[in-house]
Amino acid sequence: MGLTRPLPGEYAEGYAPYLAKAPEGDALALLEAQLGEVPALYAGFSEARGGYRYAPGKWSLKDLLQHLCDSERIFAYRCLRIGRGDATPLPGFDENAFAAAASADGRSLADLLTDFRAARKASLELFRSLPDAAWAQQGTSNGRTLTTRCIPYIDLGHVAHHITVIRERYLPGVK
Repeated sequence: MGLTRPLPGEYAEGYAPYLAKAPEGDALALLEAQLGEVPALYAGFSEARGGYRYAPGKWSLKDLLQHLCDSERIFAYRCLRIGRGDATPLPGFDENAFAAAASADGRSLADLLTDFRAARKASLELFRSLPDAAWAQQGTSNGRTLTTRCIPYIDLGHVAHHITVIRERYLPGVK
């Protein structure tokens, strides 16, 4: 079976937006490519620009990068639990509370990028280690059902979504 794109019956509708944003192709290769894409996007930002917010109350560029790190770890944890056949419903998380508690603006962009790379590499190792049977395991996360196979695609689509947000809402204001 392996890692193939999930079918609509494998996930609750609430996951559809991120799955739709996941590009077509080999998910693991695309996840690996994002290891270069995210740092390349941030390469032109100074430390001062890392604190840029495109509007009051919005996350800074550093907050957004910290969010990618946190989400990466949460997705991997969900994948591990569901992939190992654990049927315990997994909770969601409040990304705004996580962002406030993380104090990302106090970290350097270099540290945040190192963190993102480490989290993504760990996810990839987990995804590559799962046996074929694990991908069909079904579980519940954030009150929604999904199979393990969905998680790498949700991860891929989630990062793709935020890359688009950075390009559309942050880059025009970052000089």
